[in-house]
Amino acid sequence: MRIAIFHDYFGAVGGGERVVLMMAKILNADIITTDTDALSKMNPEVPVISLGPTFKHRGFKQISACLKFYFCDFSKEYDFFIFSGNWAHYAAHRHHPNMWYCHTPVRAFYDLYPVFLKRLDIISRQEFRIWSYFQKRFDRQAVRDLDIIVTNSKNVQARILRTYSRDAAVIYPPVATTQFHCKEYGDFWLSVNRLYPEKRIELQVDVFRQMPDEKLVIVGGYATGDHASEYMKRLSRQLPSNVTLLGEVTEPRLLDLYAGCKGLICTAMDEDFGLTPLEAMASGKPVIAVDEGGFQETVTPQTGLLVGASQDIIIDAIKFLSVNPESFNPACIERAKEFDLEIFKEKITSAVNDAYSVYKRTI
Repeated sequence: MRIAIFHDYFGAVGGGERVVLMMAKILNADIITTDTDALSKMNPEVPVISLGPTFKHRGFKQISACLKFYFCDFSKEYDFFIFSGNWAHYAAHRHHPNMWYCHTPVRAFYDLYPVFLKRLDIISRQEFRIWSYFQKRFDRQAVRDLDIIVTNSKNVQARILRTYSRDAAVIYPPVATTQFHCKEYGDFWLSVNRLYPEKRIELQVDVFRQMPDEKLVIVGGYATGDHASEYMKRLSRQLPSNVTLLGEVTEPRLLDLYAGCKGLICTAMDEDFGLTPLEAMASGKPVIAVDEGGFQETVTPQTGLLVGASQDIIIDAIKFLSVNPESFNPACIERAKEFDLEIFKEKITSAVNDAYSVYKRTI
């Protein structure tokens, strides 16, 4: 079976991008995307076809991606199609049989709509209202063209039901546990995420500003032309001396940081799923995560702490885990194995084969 995976863009390195590459390798699939900037850091090892770069301006970036997917046609070249991201499923109307591996409905349009509005000035707010109104209509139409929806967590499963009144099976993202190792429990905490406002990186920075004896290393970037540009500029201007912002790093460098850190800090707002806690656990490192969203599905009392999103509580958690982070090692490694790549391989392959068989019986 010839399989193509449509993915929004590789403008930044994130959990969604890593999942797509692993999925493509498992299914021997080609990837069809727009921007490919981040691929140089990711060693894709699978064929990647670009529909051309997006227009790098907030709002227009997403619109240009939608149009590229909507008007492309690979229907005669492949037998099955998978969509990943927020815009790739606009290609669904002419690509069947298909499956959407949904990381989340567009949060700016739905559950985080009020949050996004508050960040904007009066003129931008009106522009955003108009854009989101029409884009939501197109989004819902694209969802009607989907044959089956699979998602990354129970958290997003509930969002999909609320947003689209569609059921979705949960197939948790994979962790290639054999790639990770524990070298030491060093003198720094690690934070790995896209540098978006929803990740609440400023909360982490403020915490470590009050803890000058602790160090924080932040890894991650953002895609040019999205809503993170101004946030990134503000963030980089206010860093204390014990916080280092590395930007995007290569996979070997990321593995080395996991291997040498004391633990992982996660503060994302109602995170869809969150792959980084499992990557830290696979390295034997404890996790401090806010008690929200997908983190509740991975972090346990044996592998770290789920805490409130406040500076004082996170500071107390850091002090507590810093005493003996090594004690969490065995439980962390065992927990990560529950999300191992081999489990994902079995489930995603079965889902694709089942969806293909059902579609063939109905035509």
